[in-house]
Amino acid sequence: MAAKKVRPAPAKAPRTRTTKTQASFGANARAEVSAEELRKLVSEAAYYRAKQRGFTPGHEEEDWIQAEAEVLRRIGGDQVKRPQ
Repeated sequence: MAAKKVRPAPAKAPRTRTTKTQASFGANARAEVSAEELRKLVSEAAYYRAKQRGFTPGHEEEDWIQAEAEVLRRIGGDQVKRPQ
């Protein structure tokens, strides 16, 4: 009977310690969005909403309002830089 070959266990990546500061920074890190960037994001979201329903006319304002709400929800409405 032949001897059974034993494979070595795969090497594990070393564990790194995450400090409380690092963990909270990652959860709260967000960049501010300018009014122009916000307009562009809303415009793109409204386009995809219109595309999804086949570009049937008469829903442009509804698409824009829903897209704006979605974008603000995703980025956090308090992250928008307001012009002064």
